[in-house]
Amino acid sequence: MAEKFLLKDQLFNAASVGQLAAEFAAALPDFDANRFAADALAGFPERELMARMGWMADCLEDQLAADFPTMAAQLHAALPPRLDPSKTDDDFGRFIHALPGILAVRHGLEDHRARAMALLYEATQRFSMEFYIRAFLIRWPEETLAELAVWARNDNYHVRRLVSEGTRPRLPWAQNIDLVPEQTMPLLDVLHADPARFVTRSVANHLNDLSKIVPELVINRLAAWRAEGRQTEKELDWITRHALRTLIKQGHSGAMAALGYHPDAPVTARIMLGQENVPIGGALEFEVELVSGAEIPVLVDYRISFARASGKTAEKVFKLKAAKVDAGKPLRLSKRHPFKAAATTFTLNAGAHSITVQVNGRDVAFANFHLTD
Repeated sequence: MAEKFLLKDQLFNAASVGQLAAEFAAALPDFDANRFAADALAGFPERELMARMGWMADCLEDQLAADFPTMAAQLHAALPPRLDPSKTDDDFGRFIHALPGILAVRHGLEDHRARAMALLYEATQRFSMEFYIRAFLIRWPEETLAELAVWARNDNYHVRRLVSEGTRPRLPWAQNIDLVPEQTMPLLDVLHADPARFVTRSVANHLNDLSKIVPELVINRLAAWRAEGRQTEKELDWITRHALRTLIKQGHSGAMAALGYHPDAPVTARIMLGQENVPIGGALEFEVELVSGAEIPVLVDYRISFARASGKTAEKVFKLKAAKVDAGKPLRLSKRHPFKAAATTFTLNAGAHSITVQVNGRDVAFANFHLTD
């Protein structure tokens, strides 16, 4: 069996550490690249991904000035060239260049806020500082938000993206922040009209976070942006779909209406299972037939209710089809849903299961089946 290749080893290894060491050695005459690389690599085996970043920062600051203004100048001098400004998406940078952010929080947060923010501004044009700006939002919310309002109109799209991504309510892997929508929405009012998909994707993800807290605010703001017309219709359509994805899975009527799907559409449906007993490791094959007396757009999803070892159930929503039902003409959709025996994220249990089909957020058909060992 092939050896499992871990992300932490892909990101932090002899080659990547060697590159970082070379960058600092080129910028700082007294920097001992071999010592830094040896120290960093020696501490990797017992550390996971995020801990490796902190350890590399430990090894780096051993060779930097103790006072933060001088340290910040050294970190700035060793930064690699800015990420390609001609791109507009999928140019995240390399994790080895997160270290200025870690050290800015450690040594600049309390007594050197302005200098630390200036370092984050430069560093995020090499690797996103979304994790590290959050410490400043917590400690200095008003001052940091004021700075971000300026950055939202910056020429560099990595700086603009940081404004949205760094203020997300539920940024993965990051510490929580207690900002309210009234503080962050003015930033999104600017950024939703951005020409870079890297920025608008962040705006949509930010809105999706907010939709779990204040769904009506998100839906209303998307409608207001559409009325303003500062973003292209095609891109705003994409932002809307991406921003409302969680509400759509929940069958939220307002989100459905925002995407042009009427929750009360006159549709009848039936579901036909290929089998009632499905072995774990096999697949459930089914068809859905939709009938309507009028031509209507439909968003068809299905939910599976899984049996849990505790005796309770857990539901998950899956996409089926966005389509149109013609008046008096049945629409047939088919699907093969696999039940992987070796899935690592969701353990399957034998027993009674069910499938529910929803059209435009409304449940329209239901069937039972069994998973078997």
